[in-house]
Amino acid sequence: MSGHASAPGERKQWTRRTDRDRSQSLRRAVQGAFLLLNLWIGVQFYLFVRQFETGAPTGVARPPGVEGWLPIAGMMNTKYFLTTGEIPVIHPAAMVLFVTFVVLSLLLRKSFCGWLCPVGTVSEYLWKFGRETFGRVFYLPRWLDIGMRSLKYVLLGLFLYAVGGMSAQAIASFLGSPYGLIADVKMLNFFRHMGTTAAMVTGILLIASIFVQNFWCRYLCPYGALMGLAALASPLRIRRTPSACIDCAKCAKACPSRLPVDRLVQIRSAECLGCLECVAVCPAAGALDMTVAVTRRPVRASWIAAAVVVLFIGMTGWAKLTGHWDSPIPPAVYERLVPLASQFAHP
Repeated sequence: MSGHASAPGERKQWTRRTDRDRSQSLRRAVQGAFLLLNLWIGVQFYLFVRQFETGAPTGVARPPGVEGWLPIAGMMNTKYFLTTGEIPVIHPAAMVLFVTFVVLSLLLRKSFCGWLCPVGTVSEYLWKFGRETFGRVFYLPRWLDIGMRSLKYVLLGLFLYAVGGMSAQAIASFLGSPYGLIADVKMLNFFRHMGTTAAMVTGILLIASIFVQNFWCRYLCPYGALMGLAALASPLRIRRTPSACIDCAKCAKACPSRLPVDRLVQIRSAECLGCLECVAVCPAAGALDMTVAVTRRPVRASWIAAAVVVLFIGMTGWAKLTGHWDSPIPPAVYERLVPLASQFAHP
């Protein structure tokens, strides 16, 4: 029998290289699964609403997961919980999902944006479509890019100021109002019955996302801004080992957040998505890894994928088992309020 056994060091390098090669396949699989989950929730919620609009009940249940699209309700309910120690009855899933995504960012960098967010997934495919179609994507001048990036933090600050200034009683009153009870229906109707101005703005954002890399996520998403700030406390870091680096700059070119990965030893930026694209394209063994900041131990993509899925399923499963997932709003309330949804203004 010819040949020789691989040394432990060689096997370790091969394992890490294989994990790097499949990191983007793993990430796309998680992204795709979460996107399909959201599409299923959207269809089911649409059918749920239509049965009250048409007066022909079909028995379709309301999917609580739709509250993931109510981040402001999630922030309000979190403030209510921190103030009173009680989990709100109305839209509890909004709080559970909001907290889940923040915890993901605290532990695994901005993994919600890079691994789960359906808007981020669509945005990523839009700019990649633009690159394949037109041969390139466009970048704003540095001075304009920096100014535009501040917008998402300004928007986040406004939301935090508004929610932070509300008392627990005010939050309960808001969520218990007709508008608050069917905030998810109002959100659906915004997209179903979009006005001319809203449609034009949405169209501009879609077109901009084709030509400018991650336009919405990079410049305007307040949710992503919050996740980025939380990610600053994450124990994970992209780390470059200068002695192993061959200065090819492939990592910087691959980074969707346009971070200078090739010039830094650690990536601490709030813009880092934890997507591992930079690690996946690095041709030099041991030059670039996602590591635990203190120990500098490399973290495999499969571990991150598993942690994202387990934490998401674990948090939502806990909420279901403990009765903190579904809003106990009687069908009769939906039957009365849904047909009048367009008449309820923000209180």
